[in-house]
Amino acid sequence: MTWYQQGLSRERNGHSVEVLTVSEVSSLIESLLDDPRLQEIWIRGEITNLKLHGSGHRYFSLGEKRNEHSAVLSCVMWRNDAKRVDFELRDGLDVLVFGSIGHYSPQGRYQLYVKEIRPAGLGEKHLLVERWKLQLEAEGCFDLGKKRLLPPYPARVGVVTSETGAVLQDIRNVISRRYPLELVISPTAVQGEGAHLEIARAVRRVEREVDVLIIARGGGSFEDLFPFNHPEVVRAVSSCPVPVVSAIGHEVDVTLADFAADIRAPTPSAAAELVVPDRISVMESLAVHRKTMGSRLLGRLDRAGSLLCEVRERLAPRRISQQVTARREDVFVLSGRMEKAILSRVALERERLSAAAAVLAARNPSQPLRKGYCILQKDSRVIRSAGEIGKGDRLTLRMVDGRLETRVEEVHLDTEI
Repeated sequence: MTWYQQGLSRERNGHSVEVLTVSEVSSLIESLLDDPRLQEIWIRGEITNLKLHGSGHRYFSLGEKRNEHSAVLSCVMWRNDAKRVDFELRDGLDVLVFGSIGHYSPQGRYQLYVKEIRPAGLGEKHLLVERWKLQLEAEGCFDLGKKRLLPPYPARVGVVTSETGAVLQDIRNVISRRYPLELVISPTAVQGEGAHLEIARAVRRVEREVDVLIIARGGGSFEDLFPFNHPEVVRAVSSCPVPVVSAIGHEVDVTLADFAADIRAPTPSAAAELVVPDRISVMESLAVHRKTMGSRLLGRLDRAGSLLCEVRERLAPRRISQQVTARREDVFVLSGRMEKAILSRVALERERLSAAAAVLAARNPSQPLRKGYCILQKDSRVIRSAGEIGKGDRLTLRMVDGRLETRVEEVHLDTEI
C-alpha cells in the first residue's frame, strides 16, 4: 500500500502537504462558488455555441469581447425554464441572463445555471422597472392602507385613454347600458416616446372634475405598456384625489400603475362595470325599500291605535260615584291629551312617508320619461343643447318603453334664449 493510499501526508520542502481526493476538491470548489456574489445574478453577454437539445434543455456560452482578449462563460438552461422564453435564441444575440454559478462535478467545470433570459435592450427595461418598483414602494405609492372604496353612485366618471381606440367605445357602451351618466374624457397617447408625460398630464387634467377615474388601454407587449410603468404615471395615479381604476393591457399584463391604482380591472369593460351600479338593480332596491318603509309605518300606526284603545279602556271609570267625579274629569282630560298627541304623531309619520315616497319617485331615472319627456343622445352622450347637434347627425330618442333612431334634417338655434 502506497503512502497516499494510507492517507498519510507527503513531505515537501520540509513541510507536511495534505493530499485531497478529487471529490474533496470538488466539494471545496462548490463551497467557494456558493459566494452570494455568484448567486442569482444578472449577466450580459453574446450567445455563442448554442445547442438546442432534444430534451428541451438549452446549452450555450456567453461571450464578451474586450480588445484582443475574450471571456466565455458556459451556460445551461433546463427545459422548464426554457419553455418560458418567448423569443428565438440564436448565436450572436446580445442578451441579459439571470441565474447562479454552480460546479458541474462530472466534467470538473463551473457554469451558469440560467433561470431567465431576455434580449439585452428589453432586459434593461425590465431591470429599470424593478428599480422603479423599489423606489416607488419606498415612497408609499403602493401602500395598501391608502386604497379607497369606489363611490356607490358617481355623478361624473373620468376616462384617461386614447381618443381613437376601441377602449373608449367599450367603456361608453357599458356605462350607457348600466347607468347613464356624464363621461369626462381626458385623451392621451398610450404608447411611444413621451407617452408617460401625456398620461400623467391627462390624469391631473381631469382629477378635480370627476368622482372616479378610469385609466385604460388595450393589450400590447411589454414595450407597448412600458409608459404605464414610468414613475411620472405612477405618482400621478397614487396622488389622484379620487379613486382610480386601472385597466391596462390584458388580465395577465401587470404594470406599476396597476399597483398604485385603488382597484385593478382585467379589462376596460370590467372597469366600467365596477365604477357604476346597475340601474335595474338600483330601481329594484328602491322598490323594496319603499315597500319596507310603508310596511313599517303601517305597523307603527296599528300599534299606536292599539295602544290608544288600551289606554282608553284603562282610564274609563267603571263606577260612577260622587266621590270620584273630579278625578274622572281629570282622567278624561288626560285621555284627550294623549289621544291628541298620538294623532299628531300619526300625522307626522304620514308626512314623513309621503316625503320619502316623493324622494324615491324623484330619484327614479324613468320618472321624467313617464310624463312624456324623452332623453336625446348622440353617440351614447346626453344632448343638452342644440349647439351640440349638426345636420345629418344620427340621434337616439330614449322613451319610457323603448327608443327611436332618427337623423337630423335641420337645426334651428333660438338666439333669443
